Parts: sequence; C-alpha cells; structure tokens
Amino acid sequence: MRLTVLGGGGFRVPLVHRALLKDTGDAAGRCTELVLHDTDRARLDAIGAVLAHQRDRHTGPAPAVRTTTDLDEALSGADFVFSAIRVGGLAGRVRDERVPLAEGVLGQETVGAGGVLYGLRTLPVAVRIAERVAEVAPDAWLINFTNPAGMVTEAMDRVLRNRGLPGRVIGICDSPVGLCRRAARALDVAPDRVDYDYVGLNHLGWLRRLTVDGTDRLPDLLADTAALTSFEEGRLFGADWLRALGALPNEYLHYYYFTREALASVRSAGATRGEFLLDQQSRFYETARPNDPEQAHREWERTRLEREETYMAESRAASGGRQRDSCDLDGGGYDRVALALMRAIARDERTTLVLNVPGRGAVPGLDDDAVVEVPCRVDASGVHPAATGSVAPDQLGLMLTLKAVERSTIEAARNGSRRAALRALALHPLVDSVRVAERILEAAGGLR
Repeated sequence: MRLTVLGGGGFRVPLVHRALLKDTGDAAGRCTELVLHDTDRARLDAIGAVLAHQRDRHTGPAPAVRTTTDLDEALSGADFVFSAIRVGGLAGRVRDERVPLAEGVLGQETVGAGGVLYGLRTLPVAVRIAERVAEVAPDAWLINFTNPAGMVTEAMDRVLRNRGLPGRVIGICDSPVGLCRRAARALDVAPDRVDYDYVGLNHLGWLRRLTVDGTDRLPDLLADTAALTSFEEGRLFGADWLRALGALPNEYLHYYYFTREALASVRSAGATRGEFLLDQQSRFYETARPNDPEQAHREWERTRLEREETYMAESRAASGGRQRDSCDLDGGGYDRVALALMRAIARDERTTLVLNVPGRGAVPGLDDDAVVEVPCRVDASGVHPAATGSVAPDQLGLMLTLKAVERSTIEAARNGSRRAALRALALHPLVDSVRVAERILEAAGGLR
C-alpha cells in the first residue's frame, strides 16, 4: 500500500512515520511505500534523515521512503494521500497573527481573523490538490490535515464530489481525541472503554456524553471538582463554567468564552505562536544534517518536545498558568487517528473516530454538505457520520455562524471576491467591527 504525504518536509511528518513503524497488522493492509512531497527540497532532505534514523532503530518491517518535488509523480499510484501543507510557510502564519493583533482583535492560526486569512491563502492550493487527486489518483482516499481543517476539507470535498468522487476526502484533527482521552483518564477509565458523544466544527466542538457500560459518566465528572480540574480542559475553562455548560468544550473554545483574557495574554507575550515556531523550526532545519540521521533525529526530538510543552501556552497563561501534563507531550494524536482510519478502510477493521466529514444530516440545522466534526463509523466502504440528535441552541448558534464564515471564505478564495472576504472577516464573532474587518483585509493585501 502506498501512502503519499503532501507537505512531506513538514515538522510533524516523523510522527506519521513513527505510527507506521508501529503498525504490526496484516501485511496486506500495511503501508509498504511512503512518498513525501514538498516544494522545498532542503526540508525534504532534513525530514528524510529523521525518518532514516527512526527506520534504523526499528527491528520490524518498515515502508520504503521516497521523496519528490513533483506533485503528479507523488500522487500517481497512491492508495492514501495525506495533505499537510502550509501555504506561505510559518512566515505567512506570523502575518496572519500580527495583522489582526494590530487592530486589537485575536490573531490565531485557525480562529478569528487569522484563520480567515490563512484560509484565503490556502484554499486555492488545496483545491488544486483535490483536482490533481481526481485526475491522477481517483481511487485514493484523501485525508486532510491542513488547517483550517473544516473549510479546507469542505472545499476539497466540493471538487471531488463534482468529479463523481463523493466521500473521498476526510479531515483529521487531534484536539477531539485528546479531549476524550483526558476526560476518560480523569474518570479513571481506559479510553477505549468509553463511547464519546462529540459534536461541532473543527476547533469548535463539545464533548456532551462519556458512556461507560451504558451509563453516561459526564455528570459524575462535572460534579467532581478535583477530577474535573485534573486535566487540561478542566483547568483551562474552570469547573464552574463547565458545570454551567454541562459539556466539555474543545480547547479552542477558550478564545470564544474568555476572549479578553486570551487576547491580553497573546498581546503581552514576547512573540506570537507563529513567531515562536518560525524561530524554533528554522533553527532545526538549519542545523539538521541530512548526512547524519542520528544528529538530525536528536535535533528533531528536542525541538518536538519544546513545541509540545508550549502548545496553547497563551491560553494556559490566561487561565492561571501551568505546565502541560506529561502524558500530553508524546506528540501522538492525529497520527494515531490517521493510522486507525487507514486500517479501518484498508483492512475493514471497523472503528469509530471523531472526523471532519460532510454531515449528511447528522447535525440538525446544518445541511448535508456541511463538513462537521462528529463521531463516525469507519469501514472498508468509507466514513459514516453518526446522527448527533438535537444540539443545544448556544452550540448550534456558534456552529451556524462559523459555517457562514467558512463558506464566505471558500467563496472568496474561489472567485477572488472582496465582498465575500469582507463578509467572512466581519461575520466572525471575534472581529468586533466591520471597519476593523476592512482594515485587516486591506493590510493583508486585499481582494478585488
């Protein structure tokens, strides 16, 4: 089986490779060739060295690794395609963060004006990738990691659906699986014993039930302050607010529920998250020696741990400040979800995963083509989203507003429409004035 990774020189690619090395399942459904595609040959060489060291330390079967800068060559013959691109690089992320912050509103990679700007830059490239997949690898499953994951997945789905390939693109995020895993541990229950009721959009979701042996244990967790504040989201939002909500929000909802505090923390920091990562990863790519795999891997591992330790640091600072739990620092998450997804499709190992897919009516109030983030049954025939039942008015209201933002961004990227881009920015709940939206759009380069 051939897996192609677009953005193959990206920093987190070794996590995917590490997950593939741990796959000891049926050889017929195991990845035997890993193709890395990137537009930057130097980044490919650095990551290739990290993967070489991981392979050398591994005693079992390992996929052959090939690198290329040619997109069609990378796609040809692929069974699965992971899209993990970053258009504009981390320098683009820095601009997405700094332009809104200069106007006094949140600048963040996927949330608020920063997420809209990132989408405007990324969507044209993502659409072209979907077009080439349809042309060169129509039998492949396209798995999207690229942020903003919800709108990118929906734009790609439109392309493939129009080419007669519905349901072939699936969006992945590690935030829901991390939340579910932490909540189960807080209940002292093995995560694989729990059924999770989760509903939302990417980076905008809520865990509503945790069912163990037929009993919803979320009320028990909400009632136990010590257990509730023993993990990331409990400390981030506070026990009182979680009890008021009656649900556990995705960590990114901190930007919506505690906007003033989050914005103040971001603005008081010495650097934005993008600036931190740009400096950190630039040093890795500059110092990693492709001809010395052990040294490259050592530098990657050191940089990875520092990255994990500082994830969502501004939100933790805004809610009192603390270190991340050691169990959240292994870097696993989206790579394990991706492997479970591949195994379910390739081997018919049926499983349930929280994924970003067209809802097909799963969420009342959202149309069939709207990409939502919900538990899905996965098997050899593809992904089947579970019906969520009614959604609380506050949750559905936010989802509808953000879906309108996503679709306006998709329209702007497709047509080059300044009106649609302005609408996307101004309708976002974290942009507090149309005039602010106009200035952000102008400072970012504008559209016609």
